[in-house]
Amino acid sequence: QVQLVESGGGLVRPGGSLTLSCVVSNKPGTLISMGWYRQAPGQQRELVATIASGGVPMYADSLKGRFTLSRDPAKKTLYLAMNSLKPEDTAVYYCEAETVDNNTYWGQGTQVTVSS
Repeated sequence: QVQLVESGGGLVRPGGSLTLSCVVSNKPGTLISMGWYRQAPGQQRELVATIASGGVPMYADSLKGRFTLSRDPAKKTLYLAMNSLKPEDTAVYYCEAETVDNNTYWGQGTQVTVSS
């Protein structure tokens, strides 16, 4: 069983920045990857960034250079730093984790709204 709790969303002006956090509760050695996805109103959920255990972050092509995924193993936290935000970045952002037994877990989501 894996539990994911996101935080850090909110309202930000275009050009602003936000950092999302995802605290993970899991048994050691059970995760093979973690990532961030987002879903805008009326749109399908899409990948933002992902990282495999021991790997390097991989990003959606359209977001490279503006978004940065990082993690703090000691705090069991995954972060998504978002810069130069645009109105089209408005969405619910979800933390995701995949386990060695091929299960996928999702957090409850955190709303990010980019608007002037």
